[in-house]
Formats: sequence, structure tokens, C-alpha cells
Amino acid sequence: MKKRTLISGAAAVTAAGAMVIAATTVAQAQPTGNEALAAAIDAILQDPKVTDSQASIVVKDAATGEVVYDHHANQRAIPASTNKLSTVAGALEVLGEDYTFTTDVLGDRPVDGVVDGDLYLRGTGDPSLLQADFAALAADLADLGVSTVAGDLVADDTAFDAVRHGDEWAWGDLQYTSASEISALTIGSGTDHFPGTVRVFVKPGTASGAPAVVTTVPATDYVTVVNTATTGTATNVVVNRDEHANTIRVSGTVAAGTSGTFATRSVIDPTGLVADVFADALAAEGITLDGDVRLHEEAPQGGEVLAWHDSEPLADLTVDLMKPSNNLYAEAFFKAVGLAQTGLGTFASGKAGVYGAIDDYGVNTGPIRQVDGSGMSRWDQLTPDMLTDLLIGAQDASWFDTFQGSLPVACVDGTLASRMCGTEAAGNVRAKTGSMTSVSALAGYATDADGRELVFAIMFNDFLTSNIKGLEDQIAVAIASHGADATESEIAAFAAEAEEIAEPAAELPADWECSWYEPSTC
Repeated sequence: MKKRTLISGAAAVTAAGAMVIAATTVAQAQPTGNEALAAAIDAILQDPKVTDSQASIVVKDAATGEVVYDHHANQRAIPASTNKLSTVAGALEVLGEDYTFTTDVLGDRPVDGVVDGDLYLRGTGDPSLLQADFAALAADLADLGVSTVAGDLVADDTAFDAVRHGDEWAWGDLQYTSASEISALTIGSGTDHFPGTVRVFVKPGTASGAPAVVTTVPATDYVTVVNTATTGTATNVVVNRDEHANTIRVSGTVAAGTSGTFATRSVIDPTGLVADVFADALAAEGITLDGDVRLHEEAPQGGEVLAWHDSEPLADLTVDLMKPSNNLYAEAFFKAVGLAQTGLGTFASGKAGVYGAIDDYGVNTGPIRQVDGSGMSRWDQLTPDMLTDLLIGAQDASWFDTFQGSLPVACVDGTLASRMCGTEAAGNVRAKTGSMTSVSALAGYATDADGRELVFAIMFNDFLTSNIKGLEDQIAVAIASHGADATESEIAAFAAEAEEIAEPAAELPADWECSWYEPSTC
């Protein structure tokens, strides 16, 4: 700490009558407020983990837009899942909080139990559908008196285009839940709603060395399971889907006497999986399908709706998207925005719709590039300045409470459930996380020590360490503990608590959001 020496105006006289000057050393006052916060964050950025990497950070007053701290705020970076902030804002603005995705069944009204002709299953992008929902549709048909379909079952997914992945999604991710295929007619494999997937359960056999027992949800013949796993003393199971086929290979061992384990894998062409599941549901209701199954064909205009399913309102789906960072929910929102505005459910129309929506809230989309809804693409390029302008502008929207309420809360839920506990940020910071190899980001809202609302965006790119989220936590805690009278050393002390708490989790991989790992590491 720098000190300065002051000479007092008083003098002292020794016993011998000699006068001496009394010198008093006074500590120089430390900077406080914004200057102290800047110094604290600058010190955090000296960590070797960010040496030769890209760090872009901004903190702003949520009410006035005043810049509190700026470190390359206009520098473009890969945003990872903070990309979802603009996707959700755009969807809430264009579609509305009460919007629902409808999945319906169309065909001729049955005569003596017979649908004379083809039966159409038409989707509009609902990412939340489960096997039980298709069973309910089949039950509704049975209640209507349907016993036979004289034609084919036709799966209509034409509300969205046939582009199943975003530009520059990594090949190595395509079998996993984070990068499953996008379709207007899809199905999830569990209550965590990862659409376009099957969940593979692996349980021990009856004795050591016996084959493991493998089942899938949904139960389906659409995928082929090749099982070489056996029962052993430890669980070390590997589940992989072939690159170009719906063949899932299960190998390794599963420990005897345990409940086993599971893994979730995407399928190629989820529309086909839906059709298979629905055909089975019809059979379970005693409805005979005389014809075959056809895919990717549009239902005739003006067809009669025999049964339908509406999703939960968009406001509720937004929570299911943002808290666990659900990529395929984001892509469904993105293409649904485009569909609503242009009649085309494409990436290009989704981008145009989202850009137009957030432009209205003071966001300059000129310096950015968003090519998908989820942030899985490395072609996405946003800036901290743009993200914080969106966070500020969104406060004026009718849907703001839904938007802010959907964000993970530090040490409470979502992808921040295990982060920043025991700090000033716990229960305070609401922010969207972002995770990819060599990419990590955090953007959201915080209330500082004086009760002032702040917005912030932190974007790290091009680092080589396995996990950099501890630095994000330190910065977020520094922001939450900042105040007009707080000194750098006080803010740094609070931030250091986040570093200590984060240590045990430092070795967890950071390539994905924590909720995407099985089991979740959140």
C-alpha cells in the first residue's frame, strides 16, 4: 500500500529545550466506488489462466446506462449460451408470453370407426413433447371412435425447414443432447426435455458376467441398440451413437446390485422417431393402420383437426430453456420467430426476426452476428456492450419479469446452482452462463452493496485452461460487493471468497453447460 508522510503543524520541545518536528505517517486514502471496482477486476484479470487469451467485460448502471467498468466492451467474441439472451428476448417480443406450440392430428372424420384416407400428424416446433403426449393424442382419437386408418400415417414437420443443425456446430457434439437435430416434429426422452433424443438405461444383469440389461425411453424400434456391456464390480459404461446411423452401441461394465446408469443420445431425423412412437401409440389404443408411414410431407390445407396438443405457454417454456440452458428449446424459439413473421421456419428468418425485435429495445445489431438460437455455433459473434444494452432495454418490455425470472440465480438454481455460494452474489446475481471449449461467458443482473441495480457481461475466449468460471465468479462477486464507499481491498476480499469456494469444482470440465453432463454437475 502506498503511503505519504505528513508534517504536523505542531512542535515539541525536549527536556533540554531543543525543538523537534513531530512526523506523522498517514495512510493514503484508497480509491472507492467505480475506481475501486475497476482496480479489483483488473487485478482478477492478471490471473495466468487468461494470459494471451481474450477477455471482454463491461458493467453498467441498469437505470441510466452509465458505464461503471469497461474492458474491451466492444470487442466481438464467441458468446456460447449467452446467445440465448437475444433469442429469448426476440421470441417473447414476437410470439408473446402466452404463445403455445400446437401439435395436431388431421384426417377425415371417422365413419363407422374408419378414417378414410391418410392421417396427418402435424408439428409446429414444440420442443417439450414426450411419449405420453403422443399416447394422449392416440387416446383422443380412440375416444372419437377411430378404430382404423385406411391410409398412411404422414408426419408433417414442414413448419421448419430441413436444416437439422446450425452452421459450424462441431461434428463431435452431434450425438449428444446439446446438438440434437432440429425438427418441427420432435420428442424428448425425459422430463428434462432434451428433444430429438432417446435415453439409454443400462442396468446390471442377474449375475456377475451376465449381459447388462438395456432399455430406451421412448421405447422404440427406430434405433438399433448393440449391447456388449456386462455385469461387473464397477460401473464404467460407454454409450455412443454411430455417426451416420441410428445405431447405439453400449459397452463396458455396470456394477452388480446397483440401479445402473444412463446416457442420452440424439437420433438422426427425429421426425421419424415421432412417427414410430405415434404409430405404436395408435396400436396400443387398438387403432389399426392399414398403410405405411410417410415423413416430411405437408398436410392438406383445410384438413379437419381430430385431436391436438398445446404446449405450456412460452413464458413457462422460457424457464425450461434458460435455467438448464436447453439448446434445442432455443432453436425451436428461433425458428418459430421466423415462422411467425415470414411463414418460413429457418435460421435466416429467425435471425431477422430476433434482430428486429431487439432493435426496438436499443440494441445495435450492426456490429454483431447471430446465426443460431442456442449459441452452439462458433460463427456467433456478440459483444459485452450489445448484451448489456439488451439487458437494460429489456427492462422496458412487458415481458421483462418473465425474461429476468428465467435466468439462473447464483447458488439457487439452473446452471448457477452450485456457483458463488456463501458470497455477496448468492441469491443476488441473475445471469446466463455460456460454455464451450475455450469459451466461457456470464451476463446478467446484480444488485450492489448500495442497492443499485447493475448489468454486466463477461466474455472469455481463446483460453487453454480447462475451466475459467472461477474468474467469472470472482468478477460477479466483485460487482455485487461494489458500493460508493467500498475500497479495492474490500472488494478484492469478497471476490477472494468466490475463488476459495470455487476451488473444489475447478477440475470439472467446462466445455458444456453443467446441466448437459449426465448426471448433471450443477
